[in-house]
Amino acid sequence: MTDPRDAAARYLASRQHGESVDGDEESGTPPGIAAAVDRAAFIETAIQVAIRRGEFDDLPGAGKPLEGLGTHHDPDWWIRRKIETENLTGLGPPAILLRTEDRELNDQLDLLGRESDVRTVVEDFNRRVREARRQLQGGPPVVTSPRDVDAEVAAWAERRAARPKAAPAEQPRRRRFRVRRRG
Repeated sequence: MTDPRDAAARYLASRQHGESVDGDEESGTPPGIAAAVDRAAFIETAIQVAIRRGEFDDLPGAGKPLEGLGTHHDPDWWIRRKIETENLTGLGPPAILLRTEDRELNDQLDLLGRESDVRTVVEDFNRRVREARRQLQGGPPVVTSPRDVDAEVAAWAERRAARPKAAPAEQPRRRRFRVRRRG
């Protein structure tokens, strides 16, 4: 250790237990074992030294509550947080991916212009839900339900009819350029 404060903390921890800093020549104990025997005292001293130095001042999140504390227990919290913080798509267990896709499916369907495309997308979604339910690969359970294709098409048609019709865009007048002939 190059820091004299850390050396002092080790010395203090070893002296509290009446052990030699350099080791015990009679019992053959190598040096440094004193600090290993009572790690709690050494760690507490090192923390107090760091506090006095100000190493814990201005840490990010200081004075703020811990994120996610008090919410329901989710065993896959670390996967969900990684996906959210990294804005990852297409990664993770099928159960989580299908839940996310299920939440966003209506918005994706609204972007489509033909009924046949809506049917194709919903049928593909249902196929992947059934496939994920058959797989026993572990991970969170698949709780996403398949969707009724005809009901989804009817809901898509209602949402489409309820949208305000966009006014036809005025076409800009074309300028005609005359080409003069010299001659």
